[in-house]
Amino acid sequence: ATHNCSAFIIGRNAEIVRCSDDGEPSGTAGLPMLEVLLGAGVRNIVVVVTRYFGGTLLGTGGLVRAYSKAVKEGLAANQIETMICGVENQLTIDYVGVGKIQYLLGQRKIKIIDSTYAENVKMNIVVPLFEYEKLVEDMIEATNGTIQIDKKETIFFIDK
Repeated sequence: ATHNCSAFIIGRNAEIVRCSDDGEPSGTAGLPMLEVLLGAGVRNIVVVVTRYFGGTLLGTGGLVRAYSKAVKEGLAANQIETMICGVENQLTIDYVGVGKIQYLLGQRKIKIIDSTYAENVKMNIVVPLFEYEKLVEDMIEATNGTIQIDKKETIFFIDK
């Protein structure tokens, strides 16, 4: 028999939490896996543990230990990252304002994803949502309103 037991936690506040024993005795696989995830405090995660029957009967306690251990080892072998909600933007600036914008972005540790130098300078940046409004005000003030800010989309990103 093959069992693909799963557990997942979705949402910042764990709005959706589910698990499945997939044919194992009730409460011996999915729930122990879910408890490991909840204990680790991770969100927006799915784990699946596959067990192939090899002739050894583990019993309910052995199943709980085996599934819990598999999830613990999986978490330990991976790096947990925090996703930040942000706004992707394209900035268009004349050459006079480039230094001012680079300074503002540097102060806030906002990276320039790419830039193109032609008639004007175009920069693509991602700004954390909580900083967006203030940064827009500061960029407009720093360039005396000559900057063009095109808001592309709201995304989640890892700030490194």
